[in-house]
Amino acid sequence: MTSAVRLIRSSTLSDVAEYAYAATAPKDSRLIFLAGACPLNDDGTTAAVGDYAGQAAKCIENLAQALADAGAGIEDVISTRVLVASSNQADLGTAWQVVRDAFGPHDVPSTLLGVTVLGYAHQLVELEAIAAVVD
Repeated sequence: MTSAVRLIRSSTLSDVAEYAYAATAPKDSRLIFLAGACPLNDDGTTAAVGDYAGQAAKCIENLAQALADAGAGIEDVISTRVLVASSNQADLGTAWQVVRDAFGPHDVPSTLLGVTVLGYAHQLVELEAIAAVVD
């Protein structure tokens, strides 16, 4: 199936960013607004305590499941926001690399933020996303 999402890359902005600068979807798309994917196990415990990469991977896993439940896949994501509980750029980079690798060539517009705290005990990473599909 072809994705409704069209990524837009700029030839005039820096190519250092590892994502498209914008994305569009046709007007007849169904938008899917996902709650922040948290690094929670099925039993509600926090996965990969103390591990930014491990928590980012669990967030991707949970995001993929929420997308599937909504009738979408990772290729239908139109934008993301990655929240990392740290003021250390290396920690943000660690989480970002996992997310970036998971999206592969579907390098959607993204924002990476360092925050002071997230909602669950021992939570270091959260991944927000919006997807678009044509039914």
